[in-house]
Amino acid sequence: MLDIAIIGAGPAGLAMALRLDQQGFRPTIYETVQELKPLGVGIDVKVYGTKELIELGVYDRFKAMSVDAEDSIFFNNHGQEIYAEKCGVHMGYVHEQRFVHRGYLQMMLFETVVERMGAQTVVQGARLLEYRNVDGGVEFDLQHADGTVETRRADLLIAADGIKSVARRQMHPNQAEPVYSGITMYRGTTLMEPFRGGHTILHIGAPQIASMIVYPIAEDFEGTGKVLVNWVVERERDQTVEDWNQVGSVDEILPYFDTVKIPFLDVQQMLRDNREVYLFPLIRHEPLDSWSDGRVVLIGDAAHAMYPRGGNGACQAIVDGGVLAGNLATMPVEEAVAAFEQARIPRVNAMVMAHRGEGYEVIRRMVAERTGCEPFEDIEEVLPLAEADAIFSKYHSMVGQPRPGFEAGEPTGFRTWQVEANA
Repeated sequence: MLDIAIIGAGPAGLAMALRLDQQGFRPTIYETVQELKPLGVGIDVKVYGTKELIELGVYDRFKAMSVDAEDSIFFNNHGQEIYAEKCGVHMGYVHEQRFVHRGYLQMMLFETVVERMGAQTVVQGARLLEYRNVDGGVEFDLQHADGTVETRRADLLIAADGIKSVARRQMHPNQAEPVYSGITMYRGTTLMEPFRGGHTILHIGAPQIASMIVYPIAEDFEGTGKVLVNWVVERERDQTVEDWNQVGSVDEILPYFDTVKIPFLDVQQMLRDNREVYLFPLIRHEPLDSWSDGRVVLIGDAAHAMYPRGGNGACQAIVDGGVLAGNLATMPVEEAVAAFEQARIPRVNAMVMAHRGEGYEVIRRMVAERTGCEPFEDIEEVLPLAEADAIFSKYHSMVGQPRPGFEAGEPTGFRTWQVEANA
């Protein structure tokens, strides 16, 4: 049986281990931190991501800790509705779209790995220093928490070590340095009463000024009867370090939402009532034309770091594990890795580039440009429903989840005020 080492116990590495376990392998995960903790904020798990979690056999746990997505609504910087669409099974997909706290998802996957494969599967406090391809395998050096360095050997090294991947840097030493986009994300959570029934994601603002995404990630959070809401604000500012845990302040972003008036949500109060605020700069990591070097292969953010927009980064990392594990179960290592790259690189690199262009969020920029960021009288005269539908359908197809019904010429998007007026 292959001796497989995984670097990194984030969602990508843990899901990879569970996929390998399903194929009869017994990998070992090496994680830098000495104790995993539920860090991070929200993840929007798309329908194909839910499908992956079902196949991993963790759906019941995932469902219990997450929130079903029903509606996705887009507003301009004055709180006027631009467009809306249903989500997941409410749109007609086979699987749900769900919102979840990233840290809780990671800890659930970690606990599942330990239950199925044993506590020895995850070695914490072990940081990858470098690797060397040798005949029939790979040697790699690990530095432990006490400073000691140990050399280990495996038949395959899978690097799921994230945006600051040591393996990627060694594999592509001449790759261009990541470049700051000029945009920083403010990511936070607020405990509050649910809005619109507690199953809606909101997209608010003119990107030229500042952009906000809001969605619930936990119901009856810690028995409070309230929902834990995740919010993300994008705005231009000076560069910050590329660190998910960098603390920020809402004082820097409150003025950008002075004009937003949404009947069911006080945006500024939500920001003021935050439990936590983190800063994260949008960094451009150029797409790689290769994710492997001999017996070393990259997955997840190490392979295809993309702007954290639209929920596809984490979901695509989980997809990586299923494809690679399936290949390893039926092919020699070198062929399995080559087939993995052939299947994944073109599709995922296209997503990396598309996310730089805002994806379907571009409709808010279009409306702002066409109105000069001023209120409109009739959205159909600014952004016709058919035009918005075409943008959304193209994006959903690109990420691997074509919208049901659109191929038959049926409108998929809608305006909720029209539905409510006709109800």
